[in-house]
Amino acid sequence: MDQILGDPFGWFNQLLRSLLEGWGLSPGFTSFVLNLLGAFVMGLGVLLLTLLLIWAERKIVARIQDRLGPNRVGPFGILQTVADLVKLVTKELIVPVGADLGPYNLAPLLAVMSVVGLWAVVPLAPRLLGADINVGVLYVVSIGAISTLSILLAGISSNNKYAILGAFRTVAQMVSYAVPLVLALIVPTLLAGSMGMVEIVEEQRSIWFLVIAPVAALIFFISSIAEVGRAPFDLLEAESELVAGFHIEYSGLRFGMFFVAEFLHAFTISALTATLFLGGWQGPGAAEYPLLGLFYFGIKTALVYFVVIWIRGSFPRIRIDQMNQLNWKLITPLALVSLMVTAVVEKLVVDMGLIRIGVHLGANLLLLAITLWALRAYARAVRRRVEDPMGSQT
Repeated sequence: MDQILGDPFGWFNQLLRSLLEGWGLSPGFTSFVLNLLGAFVMGLGVLLLTLLLIWAERKIVARIQDRLGPNRVGPFGILQTVADLVKLVTKELIVPVGADLGPYNLAPLLAVMSVVGLWAVVPLAPRLLGADINVGVLYVVSIGAISTLSILLAGISSNNKYAILGAFRTVAQMVSYAVPLVLALIVPTLLAGSMGMVEIVEEQRSIWFLVIAPVAALIFFISSIAEVGRAPFDLLEAESELVAGFHIEYSGLRFGMFFVAEFLHAFTISALTATLFLGGWQGPGAAEYPLLGLFYFGIKTALVYFVVIWIRGSFPRIRIDQMNQLNWKLITPLALVSLMVTAVVEKLVVDMGLIRIGVHLGANLLLLAITLWALRAYARAVRRRVEDPMGSQT
């Protein structure tokens, strides 16, 4: 019993290994089968989780906006998502005339695969992750970029001008916000001294990186929401201008795959935020009891996901010019300065033996205060121009 509580995942893995080898399989082929089975269980688990996420988000947004949300199909409307899935599966798959069938059919698959693939390097608990690679942060960036490719393929291959415009907005939004996202990702890499996700979580045993680098955490969170295309950055769809954006020509299960990818990606960025800045599975007793670590990870991810939903249900959509100005005039310069400040402060801490938490937190608070002062001065200048457009000539 102590072995099961101390390492339940390793115990179960050893049990399956013994069973397969008892059937006469070679050790090498047994390892291959176990890896394949683990990938299947992980992928199936996160996809099934989407059913619960969609229901939870619809209920929470409804409460924020003083509505009821799903409340008819099943207890508290929990089976409404299942009913929607059945409806999508039974709908006809309509292909537009002149569509490029290869990229057109590949785009929904890539959208889902890119999101599911991110979970391969997320440590869910001690000794529970898909792959422990020493470039986990780089893997997250590279795999996440596939979702941009899927949307581009969907828009360009659909033979629809509105879909193409939606794809072009992808270039303007997702690629541009990837710049501060990558810069913010470098900060926990510097603090942990490694690009491995496991090492980043282990380095947060004593203090979360959210406390040491709150500016980088905020930049990563905002950039992630923008890159996913969630409100108030949901300009990739913009039904008032582009009907439905890049997926206007998709129907049935193909459209459902884009729908699943969007909701799952929102939960995935919450899991990445919890891993990189909230200590991941770290918590009291988590090292001794991995199931407790899995519980801590789930709670942290759920809290971040609630904030994502809260933002979606509270803020109106911004314009495309406002979105680009926010990125290139504020978030990207702030991310560059935050990265430089973190590198300099970390060097001073190592060389001079300063208190790491106090120096980093003080530098971030000072940077945040300067940013707020600059924004206030900019807002005053804009108000003066609006109130007196002719200036001193009048």
